[in-house]
Amino acid sequence: MTFLATGMAIFMGFLAFFIRMRAAKKPATVKKIILPPVFMSTGFFMFLYPPAQISFSQVLEALAIGLFFSIFLVRTSKFEIKNNDIYLKKTKAFLFLLIGLLIVRLILKYVLGFYIAPVQLSGMFFILAYGMIVPWRISMYIGFKALERELEKSKKANGFQINGNEQWLER
Repeated sequence: MTFLATGMAIFMGFLAFFIRMRAAKKPATVKKIILPPVFMSTGFFMFLYPPAQISFSQVLEALAIGLFFSIFLVRTSKFEIKNNDIYLKKTKAFLFLLIGLLIVRLILKYVLGFYIAPVQLSGMFFILAYGMIVPWRISMYIGFKALERELEKSKKANGFQINGNEQWLER
């Protein structure tokens, strides 16, 4: 069973990388930034199952590690303006970061698996992931909005206006 879980973790890591690379080919939107943590939040229902409930100190530990890991995600996720749209920059560092986080996760899972029940460990890793993703997405949202304001200023300075439908039209 451990090999299956490890294999799935590796598969999900590479899937996340390919989704990120594909997303970088399309313009970013607020929806694409905000929705993943919202959809992921349904995972908190696992804590309604009594064996999955964890102590407050375990929540704090998982959250602290997630916040620490989010720093690396924030540093490797930047936006750029191309063709009057905002795109997520492609970086090779993101692949190495994902691989590094995956290795750390597998090591933590192996070591902590001796001391914490698997169902509780799953809850801790969920909180770790959520604690990593939410600050990362908030940072992405702030960066996106800053570039969006910059793009609007640039378009206005270059003779563009916004009509009532929020579409850019030339004068």
